[in-house]
Amino acid sequence: MSSPTISRRARPAYPILLLLAPVLAAGCATTRPGVPAEGAATTPPAIWATADQVPSPTSAPPTTGPSRPAPSSATPSATAPRAGLRHVFPVRADDVDYHPTHGAYPATDLFADCGEPFVAVTDGTVLEVSRVDRYSKRGPQGPDNGGLSVSLLGDDGVRYYGSHLSVVSKGVEAGVRVRAGQQLGKVGRTGNANNVCHVHFGISPPCTGKDGWWIRRGVLWPARYLDSWRRGGNREPAAEVTEWQRRHGCPKAP
Repeated sequence: MSSPTISRRARPAYPILLLLAPVLAAGCATTRPGVPAEGAATTPPAIWATADQVPSPTSAPPTTGPSRPAPSSATPSATAPRAGLRHVFPVRADDVDYHPTHGAYPATDLFADCGEPFVAVTDGTVLEVSRVDRYSKRGPQGPDNGGLSVSLLGDDGVRYYGSHLSVVSKGVEAGVRVRAGQQLGKVGRTGNANNVCHVHFGISPPCTGKDGWWIRRGVLWPARYLDSWRRGGNREPAAEVTEWQRRHGCPKAP
């Protein structure tokens, strides 16, 4: 895009982010009535895996939907969820800001320089990958709002989603196994990111067979988990995700 990348110096400090939040919320929300769409320093662990270390895919080739170009996707594994897995902050950078709220539905926007690494929160299997930015202001508002994106089904049974990426890492495909801290892509401003470098981060259940963007974009407020992971803690969202799905199931599109 022709607009310059927002640098650390140019990016607003946290108090100003509170004023910016409504603008970004507008960019991450749909214009369809009743259908909403789709930044704290972190200290990385000593060793990080690279995209080149991604193992070979372990599941069937990606599939796409019949009616429109769709991100590659993999069928979630039937393996029982595991507790006590290591969790890490999803953006590996010295300068990351985020706010505990988000426009219209539970999620978080992680503000960092374009090009900073977006990494796997925990060990798991890549569920969906979108390498093409199909978003258009004149097109449907919702399905393609994230631009380039990756969703991961953690071994804890939780789906973690990051969108507005500038690139998806080489070798990251549906069905590929990844490890906590492994790079999945880079911070960007694709989709309806309003030309602001950030990652839209969502937590949700996988909802096998009834999946959709309205669930994938996020159903839980991530801030308390992000706060823990940023400090080197290991707060786990699995119990809250399980309870949410028990109460709501896999709701249809709004």
